[in-house]
Amino acid sequence: QVQLVESGGGLVQAGGSLRLSCAASGRTFSRYAMAWFRQAPGKEREFVTASWTGGSTVYADSVKGRFTISRDNPKNTVYLQMNSLKPEDTAVYYCAAGTTDGSRTERAYNYWGQGTPVTVSS
Repeated sequence: QVQLVESGGGLVQAGGSLRLSCAASGRTFSRYAMAWFRQAPGKEREFVTASWTGGSTVYADSVKGRFTISRDNPKNTVYLQMNSLKPEDTAVYYCAAGTTDGSRTERAYNYWGQGTPVTVSS
């Protein structure tokens, strides 16, 4: 079992930055692919970015060049650095862990955090 706890969400003005953290516990962190998803009100949950166990990363087109995922395996923590935030980035952000690299879909991830809300004002 893996337990995930997100933190770092809040209110920020457009153009600003936030760094989200996801602390994992319960199992060996390095075994898991880690991802960030987000869900805006009235919309489906969407893939944001992922960090595979081999170290590669992938980003949704909507955040490419603005967001950066990183992980610190010894600290069992994954981060999402969000720069140049836009109002359309407003959503609840979730971290997720999965056992298979390469997926951008919710079903590939077995463990989920509770979510942390991010609101970007215009």
